[in-house]
Amino acid sequence: MEANAKSVSVAKEKTSIKTKLQRLGSKLSGMVMPNIGAFIAWGLITALFMKTGWIPNAQLAKMITPMVTYLLPLLIGFTGGSMVYDHRGGVVGAIATMGVIVGTDIPMFIGAMMMGPLGGWCIKKFDAWAQPKTRQGFEMLVNNFSAGILGMILAIIGFFGIGPIVSGLSAALATGVDWIIARNLIPLANIFIEPAKILFLNNAINQGILTPLGIQASAEAGKSILFLLEPNPGPGLGVLLAFMFFGKGTAKSSAPGAAIIHFFGGIHEIYFPYVLMKPALFLSVIAGGVSGTFMFNLLGAGLKASPSPGSIISLLLMTPKGVGNYVAVLSGVVVATVASFLVSMVILKRDKTAEIDDIKAGQAKMADMKNNAKGTGTVAGANTEDAKAILQTASDVSHIIFACDAGMGSSAMGASILRDKVKKAGLDLSVTNTAINNLKDEPGLLVVTQDELANRALQKTPSAVHVSVENFLNSPKYDEIVTGLKTKEVSDPKAEETTDRPTDITSELQNIDASKVSEIDFIHHDQNIGSATMGRSLFKASLKKAAKSGIKVKNVAVGEVIDEDSTLVIASKETAKRIKLSFKNVQVLVVNDLVDAPEYDKLISELK
Repeated sequence: MEANAKSVSVAKEKTSIKTKLQRLGSKLSGMVMPNIGAFIAWGLITALFMKTGWIPNAQLAKMITPMVTYLLPLLIGFTGGSMVYDHRGGVVGAIATMGVIVGTDIPMFIGAMMMGPLGGWCIKKFDAWAQPKTRQGFEMLVNNFSAGILGMILAIIGFFGIGPIVSGLSAALATGVDWIIARNLIPLANIFIEPAKILFLNNAINQGILTPLGIQASAEAGKSILFLLEPNPGPGLGVLLAFMFFGKGTAKSSAPGAAIIHFFGGIHEIYFPYVLMKPALFLSVIAGGVSGTFMFNLLGAGLKASPSPGSIISLLLMTPKGVGNYVAVLSGVVVATVASFLVSMVILKRDKTAEIDDIKAGQAKMADMKNNAKGTGTVAGANTEDAKAILQTASDVSHIIFACDAGMGSSAMGASILRDKVKKAGLDLSVTNTAINNLKDEPGLLVVTQDELANRALQKTPSAVHVSVENFLNSPKYDEIVTGLKTKEVSDPKAEETTDRPTDITSELQNIDASKVSEIDFIHHDQNIGSATMGRSLFKASLKKAAKSGIKVKNVAVGEVIDEDSTLVIASKETAKRIKLSFKNVQVLVVNDLVDAPEYDKLISELK
């Protein structure tokens, strides 16, 4: 019994460590992916206008150094700060990042990834302390000066403290990479990269780790092999080609289309389920990755900037001028494809087990493994209820947005698939895609995200209807969405108001267990942030008069709610719908007026 307890404890500890690592990787990726267009712009300007570029131009080449020195780190810093605390956090994060930029003489990407979130966290904590104490009418003055002063302090700290430390760390990492490349050991990195990107770290490895190091190397040498380690489409193409010739059932018939999307569209996620159907195929992608990188290293291949998405077209666009460079890049892709194909062929031909005739089984397994590895939850209800049930919480849907980390690749494909279904159903709705950080809370919005991103989407758009899917490229929920919209199975808010909304205060509070409540959250979004702030202030004052100041009273967004029965959420009717859909344990009190609700007096009297 004791041994079992110890083993469970060890397992939990390992899971916790893995979860923390994956969350870190996801956050690093999240700071780079929304700005990938700027990285590509810098890469193209460098490839075109530098002295050895395709069309050398000394005037236009003046943009190269300022972009890599100032623009790109500042974008990362702003994005990191805004991930923590919206636009205000982004501003302070960018100011703080400027300190490490000026304090060093190398591209400060790692420093930006540190200072950006730090700036957002600091101003968030300051606001949580200062806003309840700020007198009415002084909010703008306090907000502006606090952001400026705190940003200045962090910039000074970055200049004298963080900058030199990060500069030394970057130099050490660059030296380590050079040492590995000089000894031809870099192909061994793909032993980790290939399986890791399938399981849980697809964008995190490339955009969060390899891209910052690659840009630093590219700024000095004009190209870097690090840009080729993860985006190489060869390993995945080899697996899909093997399924085309030696697979069975649905996997065989779907492989040709998947190969085209993967190789030319750069959406690597499409081959992940094929590997997970037969885990032995991990050997195939590892063999392809190692052999391809070996060829890249042997022929001196490298790219100007990170290709995104990882298609053969992007790789060629980022390849430096010169026939030798193109030959080196294409040789690595071809070798990786052949090696992966040969190993996959042997595995598929020797496999005597019954073929899984439905690729959805592999897709479901991929989603489960990614969620477990990332340690991210999903919006409660969005993963267990069908889309029609979710749509019943909305009075109207006029715009559908697919959201992912980058706002490109798989989300663009998902939007295209649903757009076609919407058009065939005769529905007059726009269907677009965007990066999750660019989401804006607006009426009539339906947000479709992958399960592991659902909580982030909910934080950005608490008033929207949310549907989460396992895979953008093949989800049965698309048909459910179309059916729910076409048959108008959407609840009438006026009907809900008359049938579901209790008129008696006692009946409104009868489902609230006040003895368990230790925290009360006033929920706000863009439409009622002022009333939520005022309501919280007045309610807290009433609690103090009743000598019940031990209960915490907060003003939070939907995504900041802690899903426990000790949390009582006070929200307007429309916002309460999202709460009930998103959380299963919190207690919810629906009020017509957040500032002065008749339910408050009775609630306070029942609180312990």
